Amino acid sequence: MNKKFLAMAAVASMVAAVPAVCSAEDVEINVIAAEYGQNTADWWANFVEDFNNDNAGIKLTVEVVSWNDIYTVVNTRIQGNNAPDILNIDVFADYQADGLLLPAQDYVSEETYAKMYPSFLEQSVVDDVVWAVPDLASARALYYNVDILEAAGVEVPTTWDELTAACEAIKAYDDSIYPWGIDMTTDEGQAAFAYYTWNNGGGFVDENGDWALNSDANVEAIEYAIGLVNAGYTNTDPANNTRYDLQDMFGAGQIAMVIAPNSLPTYIADGGHEVNYAVASIPCNTGESVSAGVMDRFMCFDNGYSEEELAAITTFFDYFYDDARYSDWVLMEGFLPATIAGGEAVAAADESMAAWVDIVGSSKFYPTAKAEWADVKQGVIDVEQRALLGEDVRTLLDELQADIAG
Repeated sequence: MNKKFLAMAAVASMVAAVPAVCSAEDVEINVIAAEYGQNTADWWANFVEDFNNDNAGIKLTVEVVSWNDIYTVVNTRIQGNNAPDILNIDVFADYQADGLLLPAQDYVSEETYAKMYPSFLEQSVVDDVVWAVPDLASARALYYNVDILEAAGVEVPTTWDELTAACEAIKAYDDSIYPWGIDMTTDEGQAAFAYYTWNNGGGFVDENGDWALNSDANVEAIEYAIGLVNAGYTNTDPANNTRYDLQDMFGAGQIAMVIAPNSLPTYIADGGHEVNYAVASIPCNTGESVSAGVMDRFMCFDNGYSEEELAAITTFFDYFYDDARYSDWVLMEGFLPATIAGGEAVAAADESMAAWVDIVGSSKFYPTAKAEWADVKQGVIDVEQRALLGEDVRTLLDELQADIAG
């Protein structure tokens, strides 16, 4: 199992643990779920109550854990031979490579499986087997404060040169405003790597699907991003300012431009902020702008289930992916659906979301089906954070490439 996860910070934020009172005859299911925003814990609390009321003989518990802590929580449980039954997280390939997971079709009913977008299921295929099912998705774009850009006299940047010039002009207009937001934390640092490298013709892998972490394009991209920080054009602490911190600052008018998911408007509204914003493509340095698609998953650990226990897990997924309930889940935080009916429901509820469904379908995704992805994810974050402290980007990426490629 990945030892790097165990070196992460100690568990700090068990946001919610939803208990259930069990009788001796009840089948127990325990779930660890990621915290997506302000509403996640309450949504799961209501889900658990409804599920347990509607499914006699099954007792469900759900722990909602912050993204900063969930990898440590899960891997500590695994090391202690206490893996959860069901996990909601982004990564899966390292667990699959260690023989810890069940194939998705062992625990998802045919009816529920058929609801899911095939393109999303393909993101979890290893050796022609689907090992996890999509929970939800998001796509990323550039959000900008219309009033700030107009006051500073700048156009929306489409290239890196234009971005640098816009940051300089905004800083000159009001140096209390951060022109650009960067998150290089353990929460979302891999996304920053994707934004800059993909939009410079680089990325995690080459055209053959082999790791290419130290490509010239990647070195140039991360050096550019670090240069924005060093020039004073960004939030001052990218290694600790999470995407939620950046979204709060954007909502409060403290950041002029930030790359964020389609759920940002919901997040801002739930936080009580109002901001005159608009959306544009992510600035690029070469070729066409690339949007980052992010898909999270449910997976089931192979804990030696009886037929009754496996049937209970199937019941959980049927209940979760019920069309009305699943649509409520997606709309709760403004994410994109992973089911066909969910997509139709979300588009009907909010016409602006229909375009985002198309965007995520054409986005690049992290190479999460590769067993090394978990190490790569943490590795690029480590590179970024060490580069923020002044270490050489090329040297750091060379070391990471050598470590990953063996």
